[in-house]
Amino acid sequence: MKKIASLSSLMLLSVMSYGQIDTFQKAKVFTESDTSAKFHTVSGERHGPSFFKKHQFPEVEYVPGEKLTFDKYHTVNVMYHWYEKWAELYPEIVDLYIIGESFEGRPIYQMTLTNKKTGKDTEKPAAYFEGGRHSGEITASESVLWLTQHLLENYGKDKEITHLIDTKAIYLRPQNNPDGSNLYLYTEQRNRSTVKPHDNDRDGLIDEDPEEDLDGDGVIYQMRKKATTDEEKKKANYIIDPDHPSGKLMKRVFPGKGDYLLYTEGIDNDGDGDYNEDGVGGLDLHRNYPENWRPDIGGDLTGRGYTQYGAGEYPLSEPETRSTVLWMLSHANISVVNSMDTRVPMHLRPPSTSKSEERMYPEDLAIYKEMDELGLSYTAYPWAGDVYETYSTRYKVNRMTGDPLKPSPLFGHGPDFGYFYFGSIWYGDELWNNGAMKDYNNDGIYDDYDALVWDEEENGGKGFKSWTPFNHPELGEVEIGGFHPKFFGQNGPPWQLENWAKKQALFNLAMAKKLPEIKAEKPAVKKIKDGEYEISLTWENVGGLPVALEQAKLVKIVQEDRVSLEFAKALTEGYENAKVQITSPDLYDKTIYAGHTGKGERKTIIFKVKVNSAEEVKGKIKLSSTRGGLFVQEFTLK
Repeated sequence: MKKIASLSSLMLLSVMSYGQIDTFQKAKVFTESDTSAKFHTVSGERHGPSFFKKHQFPEVEYVPGEKLTFDKYHTVNVMYHWYEKWAELYPEIVDLYIIGESFEGRPIYQMTLTNKKTGKDTEKPAAYFEGGRHSGEITASESVLWLTQHLLENYGKDKEITHLIDTKAIYLRPQNNPDGSNLYLYTEQRNRSTVKPHDNDRDGLIDEDPEEDLDGDGVIYQMRKKATTDEEKKKANYIIDPDHPSGKLMKRVFPGKGDYLLYTEGIDNDGDGDYNEDGVGGLDLHRNYPENWRPDIGGDLTGRGYTQYGAGEYPLSEPETRSTVLWMLSHANISVVNSMDTRVPMHLRPPSTSKSEERMYPEDLAIYKEMDELGLSYTAYPWAGDVYETYSTRYKVNRMTGDPLKPSPLFGHGPDFGYFYFGSIWYGDELWNNGAMKDYNNDGIYDDYDALVWDEEENGGKGFKSWTPFNHPELGEVEIGGFHPKFFGQNGPPWQLENWAKKQALFNLAMAKKLPEIKAEKPAVKKIKDGEYEISLTWENVGGLPVALEQAKLVKIVQEDRVSLEFAKALTEGYENAKVQITSPDLYDKTIYAGHTGKGERKTIIFKVKVNSAEEVKGKIKLSSTRGGLFVQEFTLK
């Protein structure tokens, strides 16, 4: 069933077959869906172009085929096609709904996977997986798509997957930034994240200097210019890498020490001497979360505080991020999240602004480290760890200066929100490796040298365009070439796609299999004497995670597990004259608060009940665990 989620009411409204309501306005047709349109347009007022020539890449599937395969990348519409089809094919376990709209008004699809016969999704432990937040990092979206198909096709066949969907809820959002992804896949343009206009270079002009496809091949490569004037020689900071015999590879050096200047393909539209520094958009949806948010560049008026490029006007200023956070806060049953990006192969987790040992509970950090190792067992990425230290210092020294690298903060980051604010296991994993499959020259770095060797040996040289002379309207003689930015640098060639999407998806699946799982026994009823009973309930967390991390307890995102009894209202009315009285516990609300059930922990609670009637009495016992689930069982007193 396809549903629509209203963020204001946080309610799901089914699309029913009631009478059609007509409008005099035409439905908005986005240019990626308009086959007659020669240009792809973006919304918003900017000082640069808002329309770009449409281009179709051979690496991308633009029309859905009869079967979903992962030998090409898929557009947003193709992904949505499969989500709609799966909602029709698997109605017993699928709910598909629109969780929000993008900046340009495109729907953001999300799917819930759970066996509806075993209860509502909100009554079960849950995991959430998201891709597409960064427009060009499309391998992450493909991983969510691969996982969705894998779960659906193996439900009822694979014992563990069947059990997972029967007892848990899996939330899947393949495209959290459909505007940016469509711009990326239908034009030569690239952008960091949302297409909302943004003054990247803070010159008072907005999006005035985008890249241009000067040679008309549909791809934005690099331009190298041999320094000839005195001014150019002072700035020249690249040489041809002497370690690679082809002469293709450029090596960065200090300004004035080089022979070349390097630019991305295009012209200097605003005449400030910089090329392509202010293209479409520039906000970063992964810097817009409320935890440890800092203002965008220029937003600190003292000039001495921290700022964060791409942060947005304020936390959750962007509809795409806001839809994620508001929905998450209405689904406190979620224990595991991965909101993925690309290009540095790494299992990336909090903290983003401090050392792990300084801010994380030791018990929580131990769980995260177990997850790090679990991830590496599936992906064999070179790194797993936190943003602040592991990511920032993964290469130990600055290759230019030789100085040791220091930890570096990243503000408004999703994983920090996920742990410190939401109290969950939250990763922001990075897929793909720029083609640097191994350290070919044994220098301890996975860099462009390794990528070029792999491209030539394993990829038929298709990932690199040889430097080709071009007469630039401003720079004069240049050469255009370099790595393919979209399907080699930022994402892999299509024949590598399924490998990367699959292994990342299997790690996410492995994390989901570790969700807390409360196994409650049948309530035991013991008659103490005439009219007096003990009702006991025993349960155990047989899952791989506690029902609450220590951080979740601190920020009160998770209530402690609690057990209550329910009887017909008429039986409990009348206080001391009631037909049924709960004599223990003594609390007014007659609820037993049982703390938070840890991994492998077993608990038993006991109620005492007095029945002032000879009639048989039926009741229910309810165990409520925020992230462990809801369990209701009947019992009889006679």
